[in-house]
Amino acid sequence: MQPHQYWQTLAPPLSHDISEGATFREAYPAVLPDGRQLLLPIRVLPGDGRSAVASLIVNQASFEVEDALSEAMSDIARRLDPDIIVGVPTLGLPLANGVARRLGHTRMVALGTSRKFWYEEQLSRPMRSITSPGQEKRLYIDPRMLPVLEGRRVVVVDDVVSTGTSIAAVLALLAAARADVVGVVAAMLQSRRFEEMLTRADLAIVPPVEGAISSPLLRSTPEGWVRDAAG
Repeated sequence: MQPHQYWQTLAPPLSHDISEGATFREAYPAVLPDGRQLLLPIRVLPGDGRSAVASLIVNQASFEVEDALSEAMSDIARRLDPDIIVGVPTLGLPLANGVARRLGHTRMVALGTSRKFWYEEQLSRPMRSITSPGQEKRLYIDPRMLPVLEGRRVVVVDDVVSTGTSIAAVLALLAAARADVVGVVAAMLQSRRFEEMLTRADLAIVPPVEGAISSPLLRSTPEGWVRDAAG
């Protein structure tokens, strides 16, 4: 596939081999709950070139794919019975909008990385992303949204949960807002590395983290990429 062709179509169930011993070349087939498969390009991680992850960039996906992910995420979120959906910038925001609408909500709350002059520093946390190494941002809650969040059942929506650093910052920030976070729902869980980060983070409660699709940490072999037992 050409780079611009990824994230555009969904393949029927069982179109690609995802068995335990499967080897992958340029793409990894993630599986939606209904069995349809989405080919994700493999990105080599910085370092020795022997580890990689599958990539999902939602704002480059077709509307068909975005809708399918939003539907699957809504099914997960519905089971958690949230009062309000909170979206994580940047690519979690359109998904949060789609999930909230599908749940029949009239609004969602968007976190931000752009500090408005009325924002308060105590309602912010530093945040890093695996896709932007070396860059640190601050994550903010608009203080005017506190009445919408305080004591309410919140489901956090993000595009990808990977190392857990970003979602740990989100959960710490929502704790400061006195929100009752009952779950995190992502379009994709990019390996299970986030579990260790959330365990080590100074959080009173670690909510369940679920994804519409999941992909493993990948390890290079002479035959191609295989699932890495470490992730």
